[in-house]
Amino acid sequence: MQASEGDVTALMEGRHADPFAVLGPHAAPGGLMLRVLRPGAASVEASFTGVTQRLEPRDPAGFFEGFIPGVRLGEAYRLRVTEGATTSEVLDPYAFGPGLGPLDDHLLIEGTHHRLYERLGAHLVTQEGVAGVRFAVWAPHARRVSVVGEFNRWDGRWHPMRRRVDSGLWEIFLPGITEGTAYKYELLGPDGALLPLKADPFGFAAELRPANASVVARIDDFTWTDDAWMEARAKRDPATRPMAIYEVHAPSWKRHPDGRFWNWDELAADLIPYVADLGFTHIELMPVMEHPFDGSWGYQPIGMHAVTARLGHPSGLARFINAAHRAGIGVILDWVPAHFPDDAHGLARFDGTCLYEHPDPRRGWHPDWQTAIYDYGRKEVQAFLASNALFWLERYHADGLRVDAVSSMIHLDYSRGPGEWAPNEDGGNDNRDAVGFLQRTNAMLAEQAPGALIIAEEATNWTGVSAPVAKGGLGFAFKWNMGWMNDTLRYVAKDPLFRRHHHQLMNFGLIYAFKERFILPLSHDEVVHGKGTIGGRMPGDTWQKLAGLRAYFGFMWGHPGKKLLFMGQEFAPWAEWSEARELDWWLLQYAPHQGVQAFIRELNRLHRTLPALHAADAEPGGFCWIDANDADHSLFTWLRFDGKGGPPVAVLCNFTPIPREGVLIGLPQAGIWREVLNSDAAEFGGSGQGNLGQVEALPSPAFGQPASARVFLPPLCTIHLAPEAWEMPKPVRVATTSGKPHV
Repeated sequence: MQASEGDVTALMEGRHADPFAVLGPHAAPGGLMLRVLRPGAASVEASFTGVTQRLEPRDPAGFFEGFIPGVRLGEAYRLRVTEGATTSEVLDPYAFGPGLGPLDDHLLIEGTHHRLYERLGAHLVTQEGVAGVRFAVWAPHARRVSVVGEFNRWDGRWHPMRRRVDSGLWEIFLPGITEGTAYKYELLGPDGALLPLKADPFGFAAELRPANASVVARIDDFTWTDDAWMEARAKRDPATRPMAIYEVHAPSWKRHPDGRFWNWDELAADLIPYVADLGFTHIELMPVMEHPFDGSWGYQPIGMHAVTARLGHPSGLARFINAAHRAGIGVILDWVPAHFPDDAHGLARFDGTCLYEHPDPRRGWHPDWQTAIYDYGRKEVQAFLASNALFWLERYHADGLRVDAVSSMIHLDYSRGPGEWAPNEDGGNDNRDAVGFLQRTNAMLAEQAPGALIIAEEATNWTGVSAPVAKGGLGFAFKWNMGWMNDTLRYVAKDPLFRRHHHQLMNFGLIYAFKERFILPLSHDEVVHGKGTIGGRMPGDTWQKLAGLRAYFGFMWGHPGKKLLFMGQEFAPWAEWSEARELDWWLLQYAPHQGVQAFIRELNRLHRTLPALHAADAEPGGFCWIDANDADHSLFTWLRFDGKGGPPVAVLCNFTPIPREGVLIGLPQAGIWREVLNSDAAEFGGSGQGNLGQVEALPSPAFGQPASARVFLPPLCTIHLAPEAWEMPKPVRVATTSGKPHV
């Protein structure tokens, strides 16, 4: 039976909704009917084993059809296509069956397809013995979807896809397509209008901006050598381990002299040894997902599954993470499920409707960033995002994800005034769809990627961000302590003469320090947009600025909570960070900047080797004030414990340029206490003042402790003391109401 005129016309005009019902081989009495759409071709012949037959042109613009007698459906054939003076042999995509199955449809609709990235996107596969690429995309409201590229002259009539009616998935296998091929999707919206060409939401690679097509890439063939690391990671308790994170914007850490980006292999050769030498435990990479605008730093991604082309092939990121693991360093990726840009080739109105974004602008549009917000109540969108999170942990062995802008996700009124937001069903401001999505995703990741750290950038007083989902929490491993960061940076920016009036900015954080598992962040956001640098905030001359910076870092590393420092701040740059250039490495020719760098190295060494400085970060028993209230002298003194009876550390901070002699402190044990850290040491660029390496504590109680010592605190300085010998305290037995002793 010949195709109807309506079918031929619809196919030639690129508006047929079911091309596989017409094109390709179809069983017919005594043989099969074969139909081929090849715009621009002059003739098409079909070659089966022992049979070659010319197909009749039903439309001179490129529709061919013919009955092949004596041939059964399923027999292999090739097409000989003539265009002008050129004849080529090709395989027919419409001879191949579907690559997806009913289970894919069901799990997508249900929102529980945890590994959608294995099924959607562009996959190099062998189907029915033929090598090529299987393309699959979700566009339920589209009338027609085609894959386009140079291989078909970016003409959507050539390769319209098979629609899976139950799920709105579209798929096609294109034989002969190879790695490195650029492609997009051409869609007709629900009204039949042609949409802008779309990049693949599951594309594994992309062209370098300003080009923006997706690129076929193989990312499943990398040979990992980090089995021991991954096995050990799954068994670790991150709350009790040292964690000092070096935050990196990879395109601007270092550059070639001509401004070109380093690739992943160049970064691995230099960045990883640098971080290891400084003693950081983790590298946190700002978003490596593909993004069109350099100035967004990756926080407005288009390709959620694509490693940015700025830094080379996606396999380079795998090699980088593998090398980091060999060096004993974890890698955390920033992840952005809060919003996405409305660039025409991206997710916005993907199939002509609000598919990924919430249709109500009060929930689907971000007024601050002018970006679209995901529809967290839609199960397919939940599956897209949750699967994407697992993708980075599984395919690239990332050790964690820092989830950006969680506050904007869970609060309906975030950055919105009265009348600009829609309350939930109970009239509240919590986005229950987003909360449910985060809880389900965190629970799934904990099961599927044990040991991976999922970290929230969350800046409000939401209760239970790092509490387990089973206990009603959001299920994150850690939360950034934005309040601590804001308060303490405000304090150190003030003239020391006036710090006495703002003493609470430094000790207020201890009121809530153990309500969550916190990371103390000095991130990229604190060194841009006119904020200057961390060192540049300090008042006084250059010496005082650097002394104040070292004292602040000593305060931070002695404070409960894991640590995060943005790249470059470890050597005290004066110029604000810019993504358009590399860091000011030239400063390291000067001793004062070398001294700050050496101080960070020593802080990290002590942080790793002294359990009291990390093991009980999230436990109230890991901290005890010696004196929180000496505002007149701007002194802060406290004790850190490991929670297991091991040696404590005393942290003593002087935030004035006045040396303090004979400062009385309480200590938990008499004897010699070594000065294990002194930010005023000459090797760090200080004046070399201190306690000659030790102090002696006498058995005289003070500040609630059984022993005490008089110490000298240099100007703008932090000192850490540790006992030379430590006798583990004996358990205190207290009588209970039952009369039995309680330990």
